[in-house]
Amino acid sequence: MTGTNVPPDLRRLWRVPAATGLGRPAELDVDRVLGAALDLADRHGLPGVTLPKVAEALGVTKMALYRYVGSKDELLVLLADHAMPPPPEPTDGPWRPALHAWAEGNREVYRLHPWLARVPVAGPPGGPNAIAWLDAALRALRDTALDWAEKVGVVLLLGGWVRQASTLDHGFATGRGDRAQAEVERAYGRALAELVEPGRFPEAARLFASPAFEEPAAEDPDFRFGLDVLLDGVAARIAAAEARG
Repeated sequence: MTGTNVPPDLRRLWRVPAATGLGRPAELDVDRVLGAALDLADRHGLPGVTLPKVAEALGVTKMALYRYVGSKDELLVLLADHAMPPPPEPTDGPWRPALHAWAEGNREVYRLHPWLARVPVAGPPGGPNAIAWLDAALRALRDTALDWAEKVGVVLLLGGWVRQASTLDHGFATGRGDRAQAEVERAYGRALAELVEPGRFPEAARLFASPAFEEPAAEDPDFRFGLDVLLDGVAARIAAAEARG
C-alpha cells in the first residue's frame, strides 16, 4: 500500500508509512502516542485526553506530537479506532444470531471504554478496526436479499442503538453510585407512584401502580428488548426484499 492518493489523516489511521530521509530513527510512532492516549482515556475519561497531557505522559513536547497527530480532533479519531478490538468471528449460520453477537460484542467494547460513546462522530467509519466491524456485519447479511444501501442502513441502525444504550448505561451507573440498579428502580417506582396522578397521566399512573419496578428484571432487559425489536424490523425488511425478487 503506497497511499499515494490517501490524505495524511487517513494515512496515519491506516499506518501507511510516510517517506522518511536518512538519519536517526524517530523516538515515537502513532501507536505509542495512542497507547498513552488510551491509558489517559481509561483512567480519566475523554476530558483527560489532550495533546499536552499525552505529550507529558510520553515525556515529549506538544509540538513533537504533530508529526504523528495533526490535531486534537484527529487524535480522538485515531484513538477511537485504536480502542476497538477485533469483532466477533463471523459464522456461516443465519444472519440474526450473527448480528446479535455483533451487537453484544460492540456493546462490550463500550463497557471496557465508556468514554468511547462520547467521541464525536464526524463521518463514516474510516479506520481499519472500524472497517473490520463493518465488514463483520456485512458478512452476516451477505446471503440476504438486501441491497447495499439497506445493508449499510442496518449496520448504522444497530451501531447507533448500541452506542445510545451504552451512553444511557454509563449515565445511569454514574448517577446511582454504589446503589444497586434494582434498589434504584424500586425507589423510583414508589416515588413516582405517589406523584403521578391518574387524572392527569392515566397510562403512566397505571404503569407506576403496577409491579414493573418492584420485580428485579433480567440482566440487560432494555438493551435486549430494543435489539430484538430492531432485528424484527430487519427480518421484515429482508422478507420484503426476498418478495421483490
